[in-house]
Amino acid sequence: MRVDLFDFDLPRDRIADRPVEPRDAARLLCVGESCALTDRHVRDLPDLLDPGDLVVLNDTRVIPARLFGRVGAGTMELMLHRRTADDTWEAFARPARKLRPGVRVDLADDGFQAECVAKGEGGGQVTVRFDRGGMALIQALEVHGHVPLPPYIKRPDDARDRADYQTVYARADGAVAAPTAGLHLTERLFAALDARGIGRATVTLHVGAGTFLPVKTDDTEDHVMHREDGVVTATAARAVNETRARGGRVVAVGTTALRLLESAADTNGTLRPFQGGTTLFITPGYRFRVVDRLLTNFHLPRSTLFMLVSAFAGLDTMSAAYAHAIASGYRFYSYGDASLLDRAT
Repeated sequence: MRVDLFDFDLPRDRIADRPVEPRDAARLLCVGESCALTDRHVRDLPDLLDPGDLVVLNDTRVIPARLFGRVGAGTMELMLHRRTADDTWEAFARPARKLRPGVRVDLADDGFQAECVAKGEGGGQVTVRFDRGGMALIQALEVHGHVPLPPYIKRPDDARDRADYQTVYARADGAVAAPTAGLHLTERLFAALDARGIGRATVTLHVGAGTFLPVKTDDTEDHVMHREDGVVTATAARAVNETRARGGRVVAVGTTALRLLESAADTNGTLRPFQGGTTLFITPGYRFRVVDRLLTNFHLPRSTLFMLVSAFAGLDTMSAAYAHAIASGYRFYSYGDASLLDRAT
């Protein structure tokens, strides 16, 4: 499909710089057959779902993945985006011309270092090996790294972002971008879901920085997705399959949870335990196998995420929904408001 079909004009003042407080006070646009085009709030979610539905959460935890260091007398920025070993990450480097295999980046005065072990083909992509791995590396990132705020948030990260850019249920270290739909959820909201008889399951997809990369091709067929790694446990698969068998709806919280569920499902829609990578690129025409409803934020023009929601609810439907959101003052992107989408039939 032509990429320009997914373009729209977004005023700069619609891009959220900070989240609302409390989290579940964010606005929620309901889109689809069950709630037409209706303005609500995230705190209303329990009333918009039915007893027996299952909410599926991505429990990945964002690490401070933006690093600043030195190569000789010059400065260097590394933006980690995918872990390939305990001590090794693929990253975007700026300026990449300073790095070649064997060159070290000094990241802190306490000896924290990374060595370039490979260079990619364009885009500043490199592979770096750190001088430590596992929890020791995570601890060093917590001390020396910065919150990897998306490029459309035009300010440095600060102490508040350490909490704001993390879901309250984050558990598994490894993401370099937040599963942003989940940023709206609170313990109070979970209690209300429980009281209404709505189930919960967790999966893990470590979101990479590639989620923010623009689609630079003219046709979706020519775009290549970055790999992201995830896990669907047997417990999660069983919860999803049992929900579908009794007629309940599977509600994915975020496009990351949706992509992982769809990647792990067989052609009949049965979810299997899964551990590995996915490069699934969902565009209109995709046949959804598992997910019935989607809670998601508002996405960038011409992005793979806007293409995904257009595949899920229909391009004309989402174009109208986004026009309504812009006219009604909804806040966009990672710290913005949310939408609840019905799958088009």
